[in-house]
Amino acid sequence: MRGGWGAVKIDHQGETPPYEQVRVHYAHAISNRELPVGAKLPTVRALAKDLGLAVNTVARAYRELEEAGLVETRGRAGTVVSANGDSNRERVRAAAAQYAAMSAELGLSRQEALEIVGAALRT
Repeated sequence: MRGGWGAVKIDHQGETPPYEQVRVHYAHAISNRELPVGAKLPTVRALAKDLGLAVNTVARAYRELEEAGLVETRGRAGTVVSANGDSNRERVRAAAAQYAAMSAELGLSRQEALEIVGAALRT
């Protein structure tokens, strides 16, 4: 696959559906800034061909990335990493700081606060 930041590897025998593997790969690359804002993703057809997947499978992954604000589709210009990813990350950081302050104010230990976050992420 194209791109210097790593190839998508699909485990066809695994329990995770292929579209989710594609989505997670790109979400991880975007959140780690391996793919910077404005970076162009492969076309749906090209990536589907590279990975041996159906076009609809890759399209679903891209659609979910777009719904999460990580990418935007610009018609014929393709799919690119959105600047919203950075603003979304900043919103989460701000919420985390607010949560940490509230936890301390209420007298929760660090461990208790982390356990609450862990439980919330599992739901």
